[in-house]
Amino acid sequence: MPQNVFRCRDTAFPLGCRTYIMGILNLTPDSFSDGGLYVSREAALVRALEMQTEGADLIDVGAVSTRPGSVPADEAEELRRLSFLGEICGALSVPVSVDTYRPRIVEYALSCGAKIINDVSGEFNPDMASLVRESGCGYIVMHSPTRNAGDAFAYPEGVVRHVQCFFDEIMARLSDAGVLPQNICLDPGFGFGKNTQENLLLLQGLDALDTGGVCLLSALSRKRFVRVLTDAPAEDCDAATAAGCVISVQKGADMVRVHNVRDCARAVRLADLVYRT
Repeated sequence: MPQNVFRCRDTAFPLGCRTYIMGILNLTPDSFSDGGLYVSREAALVRALEMQTEGADLIDVGAVSTRPGSVPADEAEELRRLSFLGEICGALSVPVSVDTYRPRIVEYALSCGAKIINDVSGEFNPDMASLVRESGCGYIVMHSPTRNAGDAFAYPEGVVRHVQCFFDEIMARLSDAGVLPQNICLDPGFGFGKNTQENLLLLQGLDALDTGGVCLLSALSRKRFVRVLTDAPAEDCDAATAAGCVISVQKGADMVRVHNVRDCARAVRLADLVYRT
């Protein structure tokens, strides 16, 4: 039986052998953790290359903040912030992902050399599905039941069950649209429409999620529930994030999305030796 992979245009990530590190590069002035640090071309390129050296297997570039209470930048502003995306893609030897839910931005990102689209909308968009199918890019789809990350949502059947139902539905709709399973990565959406207890339950139940063999991403880096549960201040929660990444590996995540690549890569490397060997 062939090994499962996450395929992103001409790049493939074999699943099950090790955990992949996705480094976060925010080109935003208002992201909850590092907003304003990498808005310039020079700072962004330096940070992207630094994360690659530290062990990132791919870099996720975002130009619109999704922090609770944020007002999303419009499409023109998102495009302006991504004006040097082609330079970032050209400077790196690892694949670049672009964090967007707008088809026009996806078209631009793919033309610049991006290989993965990270869609946090939580919705099925036939135009996005067509772009993924035609380009063969990787497509990360996230569970997000509310428009704003900070909005509450009710889970009468339990948060893990709700996420599973979303995974089943989105996989079926993408399949009907002609998107291949190996081009899909599923993200349970830590912090999006979930309170502290629900995020904890989701992390505890991560191994109960059935992804059908497609890539599973855990993206909990520096999020509020991590800080609350560990009493870690916002500026010093990378150790708690690394612990969450190790738990994610033990629970079956194939990829983790992090701000501090160096420390999390070291933690995940040890976790892989314990749980994947």
